Amino acid sequence: MHVAIETPALLVERDAIETPVVLALDIGSSSARAALVDARGRWLAKSLLHVAYKTDTVDSRYGSLDPEELTHSVEQLLDQITTLAKAQKIEIVGVGISTFWHSLIGLDAQQQPLTPIYSWADIRSADAAQELAKRLDPDAYHARTGTLPHPSYPAAKLIWLQETDAELFTKVERWVSFGEYLFLRFFGEATASVSMASATGLFHQKKCCWDEATLDAIGVKPDRLSPIGDDPAPRFINDYAKRWPVLAEARWFPAFGDGACANVGSGAIGKDHAGMSVGTSGAMRVLWEGEPVAPPDGLWLYRLDAKRVLLGGALSEGGNLFEWVNDRLKLPEREELARRVAAIEPDSHGLTWLPFLAGERSPGWHANARATLSGITLHTSPEEILRAGLEAITYRFALIAELLDGHLTKEHTIIGSGNALINDRSWPQIMADALGHPLITSTEPEASLRGAALAALERLNAFPDLAEIATLVLNDAQRYQPDAENHATYAKAIERQKELYRLLMG
Repeated sequence: MHVAIETPALLVERDAIETPVVLALDIGSSSARAALVDARGRWLAKSLLHVAYKTDTVDSRYGSLDPEELTHSVEQLLDQITTLAKAQKIEIVGVGISTFWHSLIGLDAQQQPLTPIYSWADIRSADAAQELAKRLDPDAYHARTGTLPHPSYPAAKLIWLQETDAELFTKVERWVSFGEYLFLRFFGEATASVSMASATGLFHQKKCCWDEATLDAIGVKPDRLSPIGDDPAPRFINDYAKRWPVLAEARWFPAFGDGACANVGSGAIGKDHAGMSVGTSGAMRVLWEGEPVAPPDGLWLYRLDAKRVLLGGALSEGGNLFEWVNDRLKLPEREELARRVAAIEPDSHGLTWLPFLAGERSPGWHANARATLSGITLHTSPEEILRAGLEAITYRFALIAELLDGHLTKEHTIIGSGNALINDRSWPQIMADALGHPLITSTEPEASLRGAALAALERLNAFPDLAEIATLVLNDAQRYQPDAENHATYAKAIERQKELYRLLMG
């Protein structure tokens, strides 16, 4: 565990804090972060902490974590952040949590795990997703739940577990996300937040409740799922109040989905901004207050809460493609590599990637798709392969952007966040050029963490306008304008990628 890199524009010293102060947690699939955040969405200096762990990936179909090990990692993080708060005599009045969407754990009658945490990356339920599409009308299902029959969702995983391990399935008394499991450990009871429930494939977006038609088709009773609600948790059980006395009186809010938090934390609120996150994987989303819409074919619709909806698409690739190419091709050190990649002209390499190293999500949702690289010659360099990979992922974002276009204002701006994007010399300009829209790279490297804090502060009535406080992060943002000539070049490359996709995927 270590103190992470902090952004000076968002830091505040102890004597300049504006109350109330909340503790923010962001629990991802490979690491967790914690920080103390004041009423203006600023980090308390030296409070941004980090702990890493590993997802179990036996092969490309697996993606799971151990619930006990992950809980222990979160507890370690809370030990450290509460020690800091106590030393600086900071009163913490609330806790906002962001967790990865689509997680699933089966618990026994004593609320002990019977399964690992199945993450979105676990696609062993691919056949079950096809079975779900047979049991329900896919279009009606998509319109109701905002999700598609795909193995990344708990809906498909429940069918898979029922079919592959019926004995285990019958032993499970309750199916929960990791955020719910954490609250059961800490407080003895838990609700599924509207945000987390909305991304399960089991939730009716308009009614804000579990979808009866889907549960009937899967064979899961509503009482085997948590009640849905956003009320704060009760008091600690066991010895947690003694372990973290500075949190004993704080209001703990049920976990929000990390994607919704990323939009809030990066300032992408309202239809004049599209939020783009590029970390290990990628996503593009628009968040607004109002009624849910029927999501376009290829996109999903979830929620931040009962009054705000989130429409978008997700990619299984992002920074993981960069790391894969860098590892396999033994590329130069980062600064030299960045210089070489930046020197390559747009789409000058003649390469066409289908960048599906971990299967496809938006917009085609082919879970078993695999990466294809076409056009290699004797003169192709490793740097060109990497540049082509960055461009290829950008083209997938362009397809999502096209589907989102009708739900954004004409002059909208794209707000980019995530370390894979904002720390790369070339990628932001590639994104702006290919998408044909201005791109702002948020100065906030921990958008989901900040978003969880702001969402909790709003519930504590700390400020009148969430959008206004969220966009403070954009004051010093880097702005990229699209180049018309490059946009035309990339438009042709997108068509070339589409043609390869049609040939291989149908």
